[in-house]
Amino acid sequence: MIVPEGRRSSSYSRLLRHGFTDTVAAERLLETPVLAPVRSDPLLLDALGATADPDLALQGLVRLVEATGTAERQTLLDTLVTAKPLRDRLLGVLGASEALGDHLARHPGDWHALVTYEPADLNPATPEFEKALTEGVRGERGAGMAPADALRAAYRRCLLTIAARDVCGTSDVAQTAAELADLATATLRAALDIAAEEHPEDAAACRLSVIGMGKCGGRELNYVSDVDVIFVAEPRGGAAEGAAVQAATRLASRMMRVCSDVTPEGTIWPVDANLRPEGRNGPLVRTLSSHLAYYQRWAKTWEFQALLKARPVAGDAALGQEYLDAVSPLVWQAAERENFVADVQQMRRRVIASIPAGQVDRELKLGPGGLRDVEFAVQLLQLVHGRSDATLRGGNTLDALTALAAGGYVGRSDAAALDAAYRFLRTLEHHIQLYRLRRTHLMPEDEADRRRLGRSLARAFQWPPGTEPVAELAKAWKKHAREARRLHEKLFYRPLLDAVAQLEPGEIRLSAKAAGHRLEALGYADPAAALRHLEALASGVSRKAAIQRTLLPVLLGWFADSADPDAGLLNFHKVSDALGRTPWYLRLLRDEGAAAENLARVLSAGRLAPDLLLRAPEAVALLGDPEGLRPRSREALDQEVLSAVGRSEGAEAAIVAVRGVRRRELFRTAAADIIGAYGPAGSGNGTSLPGRTPEIKDTHHRVDAVGGAVSDLNAAAVAGALRAAVRAEWGDTLPARFAVIGMGRFGGHEQGYGSDADVLFVHEPREGVGDEEAARAAFAVATEMRRLLQLPTTDPPLLVDADLRPEGKSGPIVRSLASYAAYYRRWSLVWESQALLRAEPVAGDAGLGRRFVELIDPLRYPAEGLGEDAVREIRRLKARMESERLPRGADPTTHTKLGRGGLSDVEWTVQLLQMRHGWAEPGLRTTRTREALHAACAAGLLSAEEAAILDDAWVLATSVRNAVMLVRGRAGDTFPSHSRELAAVGRYLGYEPGHVGEMLDDYRRTTRRARAVVEELFYGS
Repeated sequence: MIVPEGRRSSSYSRLLRHGFTDTVAAERLLETPVLAPVRSDPLLLDALGATADPDLALQGLVRLVEATGTAERQTLLDTLVTAKPLRDRLLGVLGASEALGDHLARHPGDWHALVTYEPADLNPATPEFEKALTEGVRGERGAGMAPADALRAAYRRCLLTIAARDVCGTSDVAQTAAELADLATATLRAALDIAAEEHPEDAAACRLSVIGMGKCGGRELNYVSDVDVIFVAEPRGGAAEGAAVQAATRLASRMMRVCSDVTPEGTIWPVDANLRPEGRNGPLVRTLSSHLAYYQRWAKTWEFQALLKARPVAGDAALGQEYLDAVSPLVWQAAERENFVADVQQMRRRVIASIPAGQVDRELKLGPGGLRDVEFAVQLLQLVHGRSDATLRGGNTLDALTALAAGGYVGRSDAAALDAAYRFLRTLEHHIQLYRLRRTHLMPEDEADRRRLGRSLARAFQWPPGTEPVAELAKAWKKHAREARRLHEKLFYRPLLDAVAQLEPGEIRLSAKAAGHRLEALGYADPAAALRHLEALASGVSRKAAIQRTLLPVLLGWFADSADPDAGLLNFHKVSDALGRTPWYLRLLRDEGAAAENLARVLSAGRLAPDLLLRAPEAVALLGDPEGLRPRSREALDQEVLSAVGRSEGAEAAIVAVRGVRRRELFRTAAADIIGAYGPAGSGNGTSLPGRTPEIKDTHHRVDAVGGAVSDLNAAAVAGALRAAVRAEWGDTLPARFAVIGMGRFGGHEQGYGSDADVLFVHEPREGVGDEEAARAAFAVATEMRRLLQLPTTDPPLLVDADLRPEGKSGPIVRSLASYAAYYRRWSLVWESQALLRAEPVAGDAGLGRRFVELIDPLRYPAEGLGEDAVREIRRLKARMESERLPRGADPTTHTKLGRGGLSDVEWTVQLLQMRHGWAEPGLRTTRTREALHAACAAGLLSAEEAAILDDAWVLATSVRNAVMLVRGRAGDTFPSHSRELAAVGRYLGYEPGHVGEMLDDYRRTTRRARAVVEELFYGS
């Protein structure tokens, strides 16, 4: 506040008490000669102090009085002092709107509109509103003003009267919004009359109707907003259709310019026709038949949602009604469209994503808890239930909300809370825009602006006297935004529970048919089954049912955001049946929001994770622990598994414990993968190539994290099976040292959810033990290990595959280290050396494992690299595999393993580089494909671009395989054919609903580029 230094007179104290912040300027303005007749009147200072901004009101008053002619100045001042209604209206407007103060300074005679103005004079239900604008235009034109400028001046005069009612509290926000919409309607009609007056021949050639859309169509307009319209035309007087459309286009264009052009009188508002068919790329004007042809064939769901608010506002009223009668049936069929849910969800995400990051917390319209949350939820309910209930077919948000509550589609208390939140947010938006008449939906950051807003809302919402306006504004805004967001998430789902639960006498509940409609709209394929699940979960008076009724509205929304809501709800029913009597289960979901959301996402993402969870539902606890979804280290897994084996009686009891640990850890990994709980790129053991974007790095790290986690838990399970097999027969001392060598993806730490464990078994006799005895013991252990890991139980088996051993299926399942050395020295083929590139010890005797690696290193990284004969042999084997092993009927462009640019292509290319250059490049001596690719790039064996192309293809193909296993519960190398499963795979890969085709196109493009690199690097073509 500005007070003169060293001065604290009673005059300045009085100004401070009345709310002035710049007392120096206020005192100077009050001393202005033009205010001399009223300066000493205490009513004036009291009235100024009651405005939103006393400083602004006083400044505007002085400007108005100075601009008023000498003859009329005394009349203004006398009326100001003697007429309280005028004083409140005039000063209220001047204190709330700098822009309207500027208008009064330019048109000082307009203050008379506030003297003669009474609420009944401009009732939107009467023609008087349009009459006031028409007479204003006529008067300005009579004074020599151009037609368009005359319309602008008359519009501002009418706007002045609307603002006066608003700031004085004699009209609520709904009435204000309706009056603004009706003023816009009258303005559009006047602008069309001006256009017809300028182009009479065009007006004679066509019937033109202007359809109001958006807030104008719904009679809920802002002070400053684009006015959305659609134009429809038909020939008149025998004119040809094409000529009539051209004439209508000229009229419509001129009408838009009259409203939108900027002149010395300012602009009214932009007229926006982008909601028309094809948007800004489509013709401005269409015939009725052309509109219908578009809506019947090409329109998207959001276009029908926009048509909820359509109403004729100007031009040919009969044609406008014909348009409404024709398109209305299409609007009420929109919820039956195949992609209704996907379209609605995508539109919601697009709105949220469009907000600049720095404005999210200040957005009144689009942000969380903003106006769009309320409008979106109400319109969605209208589209779903308006099919069978005509009372819901209105364009006004608050009227529609009242109808939804009356019909039982929204609870009465929820509707009242949402109504209050909407009215507060709209009032706040109105008063922000009113200040400078600028289009904005952002809460101002400036303290003075917030103070003015707080004071302007104090009267409307009856805040307690003496309340600090800025603090009270922030408090009320947060409260209403929070309520709007909560109810937005709730009201679409909560009435579904009322349809199956006991209600208080006299309460209206959603009918079974209406509940089915709503579930259908959410994407549930079997609404009847979904209702049965809801009834089983939520009915009754038990504490369990009460908590379920609290949880289910939000859970239903999360299920609906998935590709398979039915599966999510079914799985939740099963888990709740299994754990419903467990005290911690429902408490966890109720009190830990992350646990409930994580559970919903896991249960609706496919079959694998729910199947794992249902075998041991207590694993739900992992979803509520911030550390619960982090992959466990190999050391921790080994310790738990070996401890469990040590406590067990017998091998089969031990393996049950081992496989239980594996099942839990597999669930942990799958759940973390589904909800995206793995850390950012660059953490862990993930590798990254130069030039990777953060999004690509995170996707690649996800693949590394899953591959490492699954490989580690499978290795721990193999170690546990080995310990169990040895203890059952030999106690703690096996006659032979025994090691398990991981091969393929197992040795490369690249296993997926459905991978087998490819292994080699190697043994070495202990001191004093004969070769034959050691071999028998080793064979018995290997055989028992495989049997134990594949025993039929409720836990998923781990298939141990030893077919990569010397001589394949014909050779012994286990060999001594010396036998391996003899074989590789005399008989080894080039493909066996290639297979050994991913050999790594995973369990058993660590020293024996190291000696095995030392044995095979010269084979897989031959000195001086591969000879040309060996290179040709590898290429021949690869070509033969491509022609013979691809399954019959499989699409080579989408087969992840053997298809063009798939896993096999990338891996064989990398492995050829390893065998040719590994002897000279230490970085290539790794079992991991991506690490080897990174090392090859660093060594200059291929360009960074080529490496990135191969890397992207390998990661994408691996991701698809993981997704297929998560979704279907069984391994697969191709995309699913079922639409829901395919959509779930797309969701896992980050594609929005309805973009399955884009996903397949991206896969083909990525692998096609990879194949081109493979042709160059592997085949040398």
